[in-house]
Amino acid sequence: MKAKKIHNQLYFQVIIAIIAGVLLGKFYPELGEKMKPLGDGFIKLVKMIIAPVIFITLTLGIAHMTDLKKVGRIAIKAMIYFFTFSTLALIIGLVVGNILQPGHGLNIDPSTLSGDVSQYQAKAHESTLTGFIMNIIPETLFSPLVGENILQVLLVAVLMGVALVLTKEKSQKVTDFLQDLSTPVFKIVHMLMKLAPIGAFGAMAFTIGKYGLHSVLNLIFLVGTFYITSILFVVLVLGAVAWYNGFNIFKLLFYLKEELLLVLGTSSSESALPGIMEKLEKAGCSRAIVGLVVPTGYSFNLDGTNIYMTLASLFIAQALNIHLPIEKQLMLLLVAMLSSKGAAGVTGAGFVTLAATLAVVPEIPIAGMTLILGIDKFMSECRALTNVIGNSVATVVVANWEKQLDKNQLQYCLDYPAEVEKKLEV
Repeated sequence: MKAKKIHNQLYFQVIIAIIAGVLLGKFYPELGEKMKPLGDGFIKLVKMIIAPVIFITLTLGIAHMTDLKKVGRIAIKAMIYFFTFSTLALIIGLVVGNILQPGHGLNIDPSTLSGDVSQYQAKAHESTLTGFIMNIIPETLFSPLVGENILQVLLVAVLMGVALVLTKEKSQKVTDFLQDLSTPVFKIVHMLMKLAPIGAFGAMAFTIGKYGLHSVLNLIFLVGTFYITSILFVVLVLGAVAWYNGFNIFKLLFYLKEELLLVLGTSSSESALPGIMEKLEKAGCSRAIVGLVVPTGYSFNLDGTNIYMTLASLFIAQALNIHLPIEKQLMLLLVAMLSSKGAAGVTGAGFVTLAATLAVVPEIPIAGMTLILGIDKFMSECRALTNVIGNSVATVVVANWEKQLDKNQLQYCLDYPAEVEKKLEV
């Protein structure tokens, strides 16, 4: 098969769309703001297919397993991984914030703060442990398939997969039906991905048009610090984990380049979820691992969000000249560790978890969040990218731990990503 010309490559089209969106938002901001429906529409189209993709992938993955104990073991190992690296991300954000002190010298008077962050406070207040657990339980068995709560879809998929295993002789037709259904469902995913450049263009044009590049300049040190910290986390921490497990982090990033560019353009990690799941399964990770680890990681393994939380908290304290002794910073770390899990699955989790954290640390006023409200949009891309990369690495690592990783297939996919792309499109 001939290699596709570069202008026909999805990643190239998304890059051009992002550049065009930035230029339109910069020079014609009013027109750029009107492009918002293009980005919103594309993300809604992708969200439409997320629940079926997760349900089919995880249900079939479990249905094809003979040992149900493996499912529990996979879940436990995944949660151990999530907890370890989420905590490490929080600690790294805290350390970098203390060393670089991005808020030092701003000398802002807390009484002069203005801006509405009440919506984030309300969501943070709702994120109690009891509410979180109750929210995982759906209204009906099939209601999660028409909703957007990933954790509810996971619960129903696990129950259905286990039930299919326990009734294998009588429910084989159901398994076969889901197997056949997976083909057109993933074909829909491929069809929707053709619209990715339009979605990326609309989202980027709106962001630049509404907030303007100038809004980031006065807080560029914080944005730069966050981006550099996230890049170092991916390259050094996740890179070391990847190396230890026998694969190259840079090759994995190149293999997932279309999905990562889509996240960059739309600021939504959900926009890449179906593609990430399909590519990781194609790269040799078992279907059960992919179906369980990737969606769960979207709620519990938020490396980028965790770096942002401690870094942003320290930035606000430094900008307001509030001294936080080491014991208060450790309390901040513990609160952030809990709140990041409590707000799992909540839309806009980055700002919500920050509000939940500051609400328990009285030394830092929640009103201080208004300092970063204007630039939060510019940091959301990096948050989402780091989260997606962290979940992709986690999936390969857990598959390797469980000996459910075809290492030869993984190496082939990472060495020849263009060949895999062609096969996926067939």
